[in-house]
Amino acid sequence: MKNEQHEAQRDGDTRDAVVGLLMNRGQATAADIGEALGITTTAVRRHLDNLLEAGDVTVAPPSGLGGRGRGRPAKEFLLTPSGRRRLGQGYDALAVDALRALREVGGEEAVRTFARRRAEQAIGTISPTESADPADGARRIAASLSDAGFSADAREVGNGVQICQHHCPVSEVAAEFPELCEAEISAIEQALGTHVQRLATIANGDRACTTHVPLERVVREQPAKELR
Repeated sequence: MKNEQHEAQRDGDTRDAVVGLLMNRGQATAADIGEALGITTTAVRRHLDNLLEAGDVTVAPPSGLGGRGRGRPAKEFLLTPSGRRRLGQGYDALAVDALRALREVGGEEAVRTFARRRAEQAIGTISPTESADPADGARRIAASLSDAGFSADAREVGNGVQICQHHCPVSEVAAEFPELCEAEISAIEQALGTHVQRLATIANGDRACTTHVPLERVVREQPAKELR
């Protein structure tokens, strides 16, 4: 009996490790997961089958960037919203209720103020003068976001850098209160001193929150003042 309990506990721990790795990487093949965790691909597939059946992971759609090797590319797996909830998003309902109450008492501006303060805390005290190189600034922001629980990284892509947040602890809250995402973008722009573009969000069902940062600073144009 004890051996069965120990085996079940070990399976649960390994499954949680698979979920944690997918959170950090966004998506990965069974072979990649096995190599990272030091277990066989066969064992990984067993855990993935269990997670697939539970609805916690899904097969990622083909990227269209096929390699030159023969045969089909290996399947990549990514977390579903329920899989992300395994990582401790159990207070979403409470947070939604709290923000609804805040909106009733203080109006939309109170929600925006809360969202702005929260975003500034997550981004940290990075300023444009400290991030003269946009790529370096993006990496520093990704590190700050990771410290805040967003599991982020920064990758150079073409003529810019993409900040990818593979986990969002408030994704279900942000689905009802987009002010959280809007404030985050504003905080990133303020920290880098350049206009950035949000390409995808977990709150909208995408696999990651992705923000494009141009390698050359782009200043957002201010609307012209009306003459009176």
